[in-house]
Amino acid sequence: MGKLKTLAISMSILVACTALTGCDDAAAGAKATAATLAEGLSRLDVAAVTFADGDAGAKTAALADATKGVAGLKPRVNVESVDVKDNAATAHLSVVWPAGAETWTYPTTAELARKDGTWAVAWRPDLLVPHSAAGDVLTVAHTSGARGNILGDGGEVLVTERPVVRLGLDKSHVDAATAPASAKALAVLAGVDPEGFAQQVAAAGESAFVEALVARDDASRTATDAAVAAIPGAAALKGTLPLAPNRTFARALLGTVGEATAELIAASGGTLAAGDETGLSGLQQQYDGQLRGTPGVRLLLLSPGGAAPKELFSTKPVDGTPLSTTINAKLQALAEDVLKDQTSATAIVALRPSTGAVVAAANGPGSNGYNTALLGQYAPGSTFKVATSLAMLRKGQTPDSMVSCTPELSVDGLAFKNAGTYPAEHLGSITLRDAFAHSCNTAFISNRDKVAQEDLASAAASLGIGTAPTIGVPAFMGSLPATAGGTAHAAAMIGQGEVLVSPLAIATVAASVARGALVSPTLVSPTPVFPAPTQEAASPSAGPGAAGTKTPAAGPALSGAEAAQLQDMMRAVVTSGHAGFLSAIPGAPVLAKTGTAEYGNDKPLKTHAWVIAAQGDLAVAVFVEDGDYGSVSGGPLMKAFLTRAES
Repeated sequence: MGKLKTLAISMSILVACTALTGCDDAAAGAKATAATLAEGLSRLDVAAVTFADGDAGAKTAALADATKGVAGLKPRVNVESVDVKDNAATAHLSVVWPAGAETWTYPTTAELARKDGTWAVAWRPDLLVPHSAAGDVLTVAHTSGARGNILGDGGEVLVTERPVVRLGLDKSHVDAATAPASAKALAVLAGVDPEGFAQQVAAAGESAFVEALVARDDASRTATDAAVAAIPGAAALKGTLPLAPNRTFARALLGTVGEATAELIAASGGTLAAGDETGLSGLQQQYDGQLRGTPGVRLLLLSPGGAAPKELFSTKPVDGTPLSTTINAKLQALAEDVLKDQTSATAIVALRPSTGAVVAAANGPGSNGYNTALLGQYAPGSTFKVATSLAMLRKGQTPDSMVSCTPELSVDGLAFKNAGTYPAEHLGSITLRDAFAHSCNTAFISNRDKVAQEDLASAAASLGIGTAPTIGVPAFMGSLPATAGGTAHAAAMIGQGEVLVSPLAIATVAASVARGALVSPTLVSPTPVFPAPTQEAASPSAGPGAAGTKTPAAGPALSGAEAAQLQDMMRAVVTSGHAGFLSAIPGAPVLAKTGTAEYGNDKPLKTHAWVIAAQGDLAVAVFVEDGDYGSVSGGPLMKAFLTRAES
């Protein structure tokens, strides 16, 4: 009996353990299937999930259709728990959707069943999105807060919401036969291509509003309401857009705002949707996140029957914050006015030596929208002799040191000459000051054995050339080879060859001399550092050999004594040299340097014209891409700017 009783107890334990193991296997299988489901729902691809009806492909297609209105957004689905009873289980899931600065979180459940040892999921339309039925589509709509203004010097508002009018053709208010003629008439009125606009109208839907132009709704608008109303189907819809004081004001810098493009939407990670207003270029695009703020999000369920959308979740928008810049509206407008008649690419950059604040960064109409002022890459010509002179001073010379100015100097068989207008009375043995004032090329090149390329690069860096941009926007601060010899070094001594600067970079040189210490230009606060543009992105006239150009290492600090000597020499350019046209400018004494740089392969070679100047707490660079001598092409522009800046 004792043995039989012991055997019976042992058999009971074995049966119980077998049953328990079976329960453990069932729970593990259900949990694994639930985990596969959660992973698939997170990817909106449930091909790896076993469904009760066996058609996983159809379920993935259904998910794609149900979420096509939130393209770019995907949920995060997690398994919270799984309840198992015999061959049935309920998986409790949590679903999290990104929704602007917040998240939409809710629970859902999935029913599982085991057959022949395999767990399968029972599909239903609301498995992922609550309250949805077959054919419903989850859609996202954004609501925008107020876009932040762009501010200038002293907090002056540069860009803010200003009235606009959207000129277009409403096809629901014109018959098909009349639409082509109306489209062409409106295009002529708006100043756009008639044939192209007519094609856009023809391709649009029957009830579409086809926009021809967004125009400022102010005194400059030529397409009046009456003229628009006279065209069948034409309409002028009132609205606002973030705009500068006028169409050209700092356009390349400030940028534009408009409807998000497909490319921007795709790259936004779900933060932009069709119809959203966003920055398209310049500061508006670069700082769009700050200016646009956080859009409000509405997640809606659209039914195929045309019923009113059902709102499932919403957040309120957060207004954008203003972007502060150092641009002075008066000086920016003045610079643009000075350049308004220039057909070549031109620029004027002005900054405060005391602070480095960039108060004007203007591009002329000949720049065709390119930001020549900050991104242009050009040989600086004789304006670079400021850096060459600094290198010579560091080798023991002074403004009174004697140098040899000859009509011509040959280096490795290449002849270097002075400008054709160089005064004969200043040839021979002259002071460094005189050579600088009249820009004797041969006098500087003759010192190439005393000033190595490394010395030249170091001096340039001490004045800001090649330093990392601190301006808060992409900018080119210049470059030159750290090592060079022969004709390459000789050319670098006079700002030719592989020496490149932007108007901003050479304006920084003038500012550093005026301040007596290196100036780090700033334009946006705070000022994130952007890498300098690559040589492949250089402006067309950067010239051959630019791809091998390197940024110089940081040079020693510019000393007060060095700056005083450079100021002496730059003042001589005005009192006795090529910039005599600036001698009568009212106000503080003007320091200056002119420059002419040859480029290209034409015969004769084309030339860039440069003038840099400093007066009081203002340092300015003027650049003309296709000019004559610096004093001839750039001189009148500099004179006009400084004269009117003082008024």
